[in-house]
Amino acid sequence: MASKQMRILVGCKRVIDYAVKIRVKPDGSGVVTEGVKHSLNPFDEIAMEEAIRMKEKKLANQIVAVSCGPAQCQETLRTALAMGADEAIHIKLSDEDYATLQPLAVAKILSEVTKQQNADLVIVGKQAIDDDSNQTGQMLAALLDWPQATYASEVSVEGERLRVTREIDGGLETITVATPAVITADLRLNEPRYATLPNIMKAKKKPMTTITVADLSVDISPRIKVLEVTDPPTREAGSKVADVNELIVKLKETGSL
Repeated sequence: MASKQMRILVGCKRVIDYAVKIRVKPDGSGVVTEGVKHSLNPFDEIAMEEAIRMKEKKLANQIVAVSCGPAQCQETLRTALAMGADEAIHIKLSDEDYATLQPLAVAKILSEVTKQQNADLVIVGKQAIDDDSNQTGQMLAALLDWPQATYASEVSVEGERLRVTREIDGGLETITVATPAVITADLRLNEPRYATLPNIMKAKKKPMTTITVADLSVDISPRIKVLEVTDPPTREAGSKVADVNELIVKLKETGSL
């Protein structure tokens, strides 16, 4: 199927911007999100860029951006449209449901949308920078019973298959997968483009569909309960030593040696 032009679905999560200093709520129930700058998850931005490049190479003819969450997610989808997506789908959730939304629920939602859209390929970021779960892509592939190529740092077409170089603990691994498939984007896959002003204006006229979880008949009940969120312990100041002998003495004093 890789030889024909594909319809690509790209997951686009709205997260707290990477440059914002995270603050934990006083009651320890989560992090402060009100009045905080949000943006498109950087790994999903890389996923979108890869889909756009595949379209520029005539490997794809349609890119659909998908996001789950409250009304503000439409801003994130407009960013994806300005980058080059053709249309967007917003799965609207209440603030309460979004606060407890977990990777399995997102995978279920994306699975149903993928089927409805007759997508040939799904590309998502390997993880979101807010919860760092790194689970949605793998769960989605399992639900769809599709091949998966995770931690992708390079993607190309090889005959009827996709050739994917993966970043693994031991270095790099190259595999091929048949389509339809799920790919999760790693950091070195590409460098996303900036949306130009003309494309930002065009994005306002591109189609965006809003649906609900009820429309998809998906159970998004949380399987895990977060008991408490806390700040990491404050790191103690270090000290300098003049030589190895002094280092050994210090280590013995602290009981580290």
